Amino acid sequence: MGSESQPPEWTIESVLRWATDDFRARGIESPRLDAELLLGHALSATRIRLIVDAKRPLEEPELARFRDLVKRRRGREPVAYILGQREFYGRTFRVDRRVLIPRPDTETLVDEALERSRPVSLSMRALDLCTGTGCVAVTMARERPTARVLASDLSDDALAVARDNALRLGAYNVALRRSDLFAQIDPSWRFDVVTANPPYIAPDEIRSLQPEIRDYEPRAALVADDGGLALLRAIVAQAGTHLAGGGLLAVEVGFGQAPAVREMFERQGFVDVRVPRDHARVERVVSGSARIP
Repeated sequence: MGSESQPPEWTIESVLRWATDDFRARGIESPRLDAELLLGHALSATRIRLIVDAKRPLEEPELARFRDLVKRRRGREPVAYILGQREFYGRTFRVDRRVLIPRPDTETLVDEALERSRPVSLSMRALDLCTGTGCVAVTMARERPTARVLASDLSDDALAVARDNALRLGAYNVALRRSDLFAQIDPSWRFDVVTANPPYIAPDEIRSLQPEIRDYEPRAALVADDGGLALLRAIVAQAGTHLAGGGLLAVEVGFGQAPAVREMFERQGFVDVRVPRDHARVERVVSGSARIP
């Protein structure tokens, strides 16, 4: 919005065009979408309203709010953190820098857990490890209102975010517990489903990530030792003692990790091991059933 190129007046249409061109020149993905989301936030307007009111001139306070948001996005701060929310499975979750941003890929984890637990849908007992925002736990709880879901995380900050999301989204059948994987989970409890979206990025890969991820999202929720497999290996090794006979373990994995994780499942005695793909056709989830004694 420099004075050298300023039009007679800034309308919704012209300011969107300017921001889109600015973001595109800086190598930001989905520049038009980002511009629309940020302007909608600045004006408290839907994207449809931006189209309908495209010719409306903006007042200076509105422009000032939008400028501030554009500056943050120029610094590669994720749009979800700027807006304070992200949609997942049709619900709006609150997010901030204490937690990873929910991604569409993770909906595959939810789909797999729900589909494979249909026989126990009315009485499902589920545990979601590394819950973060609570998006997986809350979604399972809302999709299965009679289920009992325990969401755990090692981070107190993450649990605070998950608790807020559970209450705000009406997932009253979700309980939360601080736990280092299974360490603080009562060993006598048996679950029909255990899900996990743990850190799975190798330490030497962190520098190659997009700045939105590398510089803003919590590193403890991203990186794991042993080439990114350390926590996945621990979860698969320990899950059997916490699952009911025939219970399901489903974990999200990184790109190219599915074969190694599938082998972990099979070595631990899981049966009917499956590797569904996400929306981009990437092998994103590995799931398997515990043997029935």
